[in-house]
Amino acid sequence: MKTVVTWLALLALAVFFGSASALPPGKTAEYAAPNGKVTFDGKVHAAAGLKCPDCHTKIFPMKKDAGKSKMADINAGKSCGTCHNGDKAFKSSDAANCTKCHKK
Repeated sequence: MKTVVTWLALLALAVFFGSASALPPGKTAEYAAPNGKVTFDGKVHAAAGLKCPDCHTKIFPMKKDAGKSKMADINAGKSCGTCHNGDKAFKSSDAANCTKCHKK
């Protein structure tokens, strides 16, 4: 019985803490990009009415380094481009919007 309790406790910890790249509430994640660093701010997305499960794991897997996306993929409607398509959120392929994500 003690072994079962130990394994359940370890499983609970793994589920609770998840991936090493998990982002705690109120924090940001930074990604290096050729056109300038991209900072994901969960507060901005939450203010738009989104919750973590809206994107995780439907669009983004919960894995270390899962935030690596190419602009061609984003502009093709994958990754961030799932929402940043000009209908739901600003269009990622519009050059006027580059600085909304990319900071030099």
